[in-house]
Amino acid sequence: MALPKYKMSRANTRTRRSTWKAKAAQTISCPNCGAPTLAHMACPTCGSYRGRVYREAIRATHSR
Repeated sequence: MALPKYKMSRANTRTRRSTWKAKAAQTISCPNCGAPTLAHMACPTCGSYRGRVYREAIRATHSR
């Protein structure tokens, strides 16, 4: 594995690291209730995803 021959300056290090940024997760509005949700996930407020409601199914399996 290659090793650097010389010490990298602070300016070069910070320039290289400046492109590593965290991005906020993209949200969409739920077609059922309009609340912001993550894409490809069930809505946290109403529990629906692609026309189906999953919240009652989850409650039914945990209540047994």
